[in-house]
Amino acid sequence: MTGPSDKAAWQDLLRLSGDMRRQGLRIDSLFSSDPHRFRHFSCRLDGLLLDYSKQLITTEAFASLIQLAEQCYLPAAIDAMFAGEAINVTEQRAAMHVALRAPTGDRSNGEVEKVLDHMSAFVASVHDGSWTGYSGQAIRDVVNIGIGGSDLGPAMVTEALADCHLDGLRVHFVSNVDPVHLQDTLNALQPATTLFIVASKSFSTLETLQNAQEARRWLLQAGLEEADIAKHFVANTVNTEAAVAFGIAAENLFPMWDWVGGRFSLWSAIGLPIALAIGMDNFRRLLAGAHHIDEHFRSADLEHNLPVIMALLTIWNTGFFGCHSTAIVPYSQRLQLLPAYLQQLYMESLGKRITLDGDAVATNTGEVLWGSAGTNGQHSYFQLLHQGSQTIPAEFIAFAKPPAEPHAESHTHLLANCFSQSLALMAGDRDAPSPHRHIPGNKPSSTLLLSQLDPFKLGSLLALYEHKVYAQSVIWHINAFDQWGVELGKQLSSQVAEALGDNEGAAEFDTSTAGLIRFVKEWTR
Repeated sequence: MTGPSDKAAWQDLLRLSGDMRRQGLRIDSLFSSDPHRFRHFSCRLDGLLLDYSKQLITTEAFASLIQLAEQCYLPAAIDAMFAGEAINVTEQRAAMHVALRAPTGDRSNGEVEKVLDHMSAFVASVHDGSWTGYSGQAIRDVVNIGIGGSDLGPAMVTEALADCHLDGLRVHFVSNVDPVHLQDTLNALQPATTLFIVASKSFSTLETLQNAQEARRWLLQAGLEEADIAKHFVANTVNTEAAVAFGIAAENLFPMWDWVGGRFSLWSAIGLPIALAIGMDNFRRLLAGAHHIDEHFRSADLEHNLPVIMALLTIWNTGFFGCHSTAIVPYSQRLQLLPAYLQQLYMESLGKRITLDGDAVATNTGEVLWGSAGTNGQHSYFQLLHQGSQTIPAEFIAFAKPPAEPHAESHTHLLANCFSQSLALMAGDRDAPSPHRHIPGNKPSSTLLLSQLDPFKLGSLLALYEHKVYAQSVIWHINAFDQWGVELGKQLSSQVAEALGDNEGAAEFDTSTAGLIRFVKEWTR
């Protein structure tokens, strides 16, 4: 199978995009020529609306994009994922995160339900006080120690659903091996009422183990005995032997599977801190929202398939208009961590330069993803979006309903800012009296509008982006489920750590790395 640039539809898209540039086609002129453009270029699914009418896309170009998806066998690839085929070809694994959120009766893997039942019992024991620390006191604080997919997803969802948090328990997240991250968290906690979750599939991730060992020392320094450690630690891992050696009881281990990648794992026991924060019923609603999009992605025709449409728009902008980054702007303070979460999902999945066949890619694959919560972004990087020399597409995310009725007026202003920014990016201000005030417009954007922020809708939103990423990878003919580029830095880190630790047999490095190590030793003697 070849890459997308060899397909007939790709050649059609090259012609169409070239015609648009030569004609100086503008997005606002497309609205003038089609009074029903919003209806023609938007897609609705229950309480979720995708408006892509402010993209520089025509009916003919959209039809060619759909043909491209068909010529790249996207429908067959979607079926292959749901069938559990080994679509992660470099590791010979399935990518079955969708199985984690299937309804109980639809799960073919009984292990998933067993883990959910284990999570339910554990969450209940923490909240009803039957799980106690070494002193017999109930747990009041939970600290999740993980990094990457074992931190970004759970931390983002826990903050996003703050309005659903149950009373009596606080959930914290520590990821950075910088000691201040853990220490600043522990400074406000009491050892007797603190429980740690070690989230590491291999139980060998350097950053996570360093922080876990520091947390263990913190407990021992507070007077706990070795036998008490098990009352203050649980873990998500497949390495049972290492976790038990650390001091965690075998019955307090939550398994993971090799068919779930880290950045797709918040739906598994990696979501344990989410369940502790919002309760197991709400966690299951989060899963149900994701499953709702799974079924849509699996069954909807390509022309009305939201993740597919979003993927094709990105391929259009990156492949034919030279766009190398996208701004993600959620107009919700609760979703301030979403851009960071999506960065990993996108850039770890799509940052590939080799096709599934082992050849060099012939097209752009994966843009830089960045952003922040609106309206804050309007007062920092939006200047670049409006008047910068590059075209940077934006994806806006907003919720129709405010989190609480007393805030209705402020929420109206929040939505007004969101909608006006997409309007300004499109229309610009070409009649400004000074060239310094001239804003060209014609900058593409899409808006995802959801009815409200709740566990079900959030699950739907996250699954939407997961499937968008997979659809892009299929069309680009790359593997979205490995991350070999991450592994090299980990391997080199251990060698550098040995050198920093005065190990005489440490590896030799280039003069730059050696010089940096030398200055650290000089300044820390």
